[in-house]
Amino acid sequence: MIEIKNIEKSFGETKVLKGISTIFETGKTNLIIGRSGSGKTVLIKTLLGLNQPDSGSISFDGRIYSELSPDEKRTLRTEMGMVFQGSALFDSMSVEDNVAFPLKMFTTKRTSEIKNRVNIVLDRVNLKDANKKFPAELSGGMQKRVAIARAIVNNPKYLFCDEPNSGLDPETSIVIDELIQEITREYKMTTVINTHDMNSVLQIGEKIIFLKNGYKEWEGNNEEILETRNRSIVEFVYSSELFKKVRENLLAEEDEENNNN
Repeated sequence: MIEIKNIEKSFGETKVLKGISTIFETGKTNLIIGRSGSGKTVLIKTLLGLNQPDSGSISFDGRIYSELSPDEKRTLRTEMGMVFQGSALFDSMSVEDNVAFPLKMFTTKRTSEIKNRVNIVLDRVNLKDANKKFPAELSGGMQKRVAIARAIVNNPKYLFCDEPNSGLDPETSIVIDELIQEITREYKMTTVINTHDMNSVLQIGEKIIFLKNGYKEWEGNNEEILETRNRSIVEFVYSSELFKKVRENLLAEEDEENNNN
């Protein structure tokens, strides 16, 4: 579980995160959504320790990050896995070497142990026998699965995904979403996903926070997000022309309710 309390972050005179509090639950897919500039990326970088918050606290299963020693912070970082937006694989390395990289960097496992662990996670993401291939030989979806395998190879407690479906077709995106959700439950990880993909929101959004202008505007799950009359959420969820009429009707209902109150 990751708990954040009253997180604020500014860059110069621009305040990007404005008192955000929430809990990201273990064994669930926790999604951060919002329009560009809402603070999603800054928040996930702050959770990763890449940004230092100006105020507030972040705790990882009761460990308050700002109170940890340098050694304890290093230990915590080894408990984190990251799936980057563009997969961020090393082009000059084989699939096997890409996945093995965290084990070689952060553990003292023997070569045979590393190879065995790599084979286990590649099999789990349905890439058995892809060890010797290079990223350029793989489709976008396969590259993303390699990135997921690398992120979980060290048995992390916390998995962070930045736009995991970026650049993928809808069918492949569904496969990646389902894989992330399955692995989250199997490994009992706390998974936090930064996304703008509404298919992901509706499919795996077990916990969702919606950011707007640096504030937490709404939180709930993928069932509740379709029922809310929060104007900002309605405009975000039904933003395409396909749902234009639905959006107009929902906003009209909200205006009517507000006038009656």
